[in-house]
Amino acid sequence: MAGSAGAGDRRILVEWLDPVIVKITINRPEALNSLTRPMMRELAQAFKRIRVEGRARAVILTGAGRAFCAGVDLTAAQSVFQGDVTDEETDVVVQMERCPMPIIGAINGHAITAGFEIALACDILIGSSKAKFADTHSKFGIFPSWGLSQKLPRLIGVNRAREVSLTAEPVNSETAERWGLLSRVVDADKLMPTAIAIAKTVAGNHPGLVLRYKAVINDGIGLTLSEGRQLETERARAYYKQMTPQDFEKMKVFIAARPGKSKL
Repeated sequence: MAGSAGAGDRRILVEWLDPVIVKITINRPEALNSLTRPMMRELAQAFKRIRVEGRARAVILTGAGRAFCAGVDLTAAQSVFQGDVTDEETDVVVQMERCPMPIIGAINGHAITAGFEIALACDILIGSSKAKFADTHSKFGIFPSWGLSQKLPRLIGVNRAREVSLTAEPVNSETAERWGLLSRVVDADKLMPTAIAIAKTVAGNHPGLVLRYKAVINDGIGLTLSEGRQLETERARAYYKQMTPQDFEKMKVFIAARPGKSKL
């Protein structure tokens, strides 16, 4: 997927770490990885290609340098906000949400506004001790359109989300972990090794079930508990109904081959 230009010339880097784990890096460190419209298109298409190709079992998303993503490049705000914002093919968050593979966000620094929204489109979020989140929509007169106003209250609670979004004050890594925004915080030099270790663990599990499990969790988030339970039951029944005797034999073989299978 790499082009002929050097890595420093490409703004979205796609690197296969092994046959089933792919890392995407937002690569504009001199501008804290702020997004231009071409970068947004390229990032959206990277996720689409991964989905269409179907060989990845886990995706890692991070930023180059000292920021994850500082949001939209406000020097080109008009071209971003008044362009074709209805084109789902070039919509980063839409393409991330359509990606069936688990996306691990490795938050290495600032995740600001649109960068915050991209982080929230990941399935697992880990951060370095330098990670920092900020929602500056209200500060700069920008209306959220990638789900921040709806996702954040569901993740950290309505009162905390209102404080974050209406004050536009940053949230450091320690607070983000305490509030449940980050699942864990590690030292900066351990961020990528930790993300890769998580990706390898995910990729080592049953590939079909991982995709289905991610889908039922994400599809059930907006439902009531009763509705979510019904969704899970329906999908479980459909899953087992389509399995053949050969599939059950493969399941037994897969379980038997797992390391440490006798351990709880």
